[in-house]
Amino acid sequence: MINRKHLIDLKNITVSFDGEKILDDLSLYIRDGEFVTLLGSSGCGKTTTLRIIAGFIDPDEGQVFFDGEDISGVPPYKREVNTIFQRYALFPHYNVFENIAYGLRVRKTPEPVIREKVEKMLKMVGLQGFEKRSVTKLSGGQQQRVAIARALVLEPKVLLLDEPLAALDLKLRKDMQIELKNIQKQLGITFIYVTHDQEEALSMSDTVVVMNKGKIQQIGTPIDIYNEPKNAFVADFIGESNIIDGVMDEDYLATFAGHTFKCLDSGFAPGEEVDVVVRPEDVDIVSPERGMVQGVVTSVTFRGVHFEIIVDVCGFKWMIQTTDEHHEGDTVGIYVEPDAIHIMKKSEYSGLYGDYSSYSDELEALSDPFDGEEDDDAEEVTEASDGE
Repeated sequence: MINRKHLIDLKNITVSFDGEKILDDLSLYIRDGEFVTLLGSSGCGKTTTLRIIAGFIDPDEGQVFFDGEDISGVPPYKREVNTIFQRYALFPHYNVFENIAYGLRVRKTPEPVIREKVEKMLKMVGLQGFEKRSVTKLSGGQQQRVAIARALVLEPKVLLLDEPLAALDLKLRKDMQIELKNIQKQLGITFIYVTHDQEEALSMSDTVVVMNKGKIQQIGTPIDIYNEPKNAFVADFIGESNIIDGVMDEDYLATFAGHTFKCLDSGFAPGEEVDVVVRPEDVDIVSPERGMVQGVVTSVTFRGVHFEIIVDVCGFKWMIQTTDEHHEGDTVGIYVEPDAIHIMKKSEYSGLYGDYSSYSDELEALSDPFDGEEDDDAEEVTEASDGE
């Protein structure tokens, strides 16, 4: 990554609501021009972090710095940021042009400048010719584009996006992910994006900040977060993971699932208990005699591009993703290359994730509810976010 200056610094931020700690001594810096995603499940503190940056919430403890200046206590309308909420909060009595122009009119911008800037934004978001259209007559994707244009027309240094694609269908959401990333690259401004969708975070971001229980679990590039998770929570939250109890015998040698495997990890104490992560797509199913370990297929699900196969190995259920078809009841071998094994320190999350004994789509859906974290007051702060 290009060496950029720190634009936002959050230092030792603590926030509590009704006696419950939402952010716990959180520190985070965000570089100028970065696309940063705050990723986590409902209640992890990511939306609260966004609102601290916006100025909608004052921390109980800690400081917020913007471009080196302490802006703690500075009201939202005096910060060089703008926000797009889950609900776009467009003005239904205004057409597309007037919705986008709203913040400029509040700033008493001259009319020729308003027209020039709005037309530029309409072109950027692909809504030329929609100027006089009522926003109530637009599709969800078009309304989202209006919200983006309305926020960007004020030329903020930072754009805050709180689950802005949550209301869109899957195909449109994927299309808008690409468009948002392209807009961010074109403008070169800082985007701070909140989501509970792991795929969304990995596909759009320069940097991902994984959060849980008001604390940052890991910060890194999407590739680093996926390939080198710091603990069992991150490994499980970012994609599917087999997380197995193991012992580090010595550098580059680990024992788990009743077998000793070569790996690429070092720096652990001899005999140290560890968590071992093996991604489902990195496991090969082979004949029993060729396998490092053997197991029995207990479930096969066709996913279109691959089969999702659950294999019972000594009571631990592995998930394996493969294009080869297998059947329930088959005895199979499992083969894992050294570079597919990732060793992690034991943590408070050890033993909580990574065994697919009770895995099903229904259980997965229940564990990942729609993240409406503290969104009820979104419309109340819209005017502040629009540059009032």
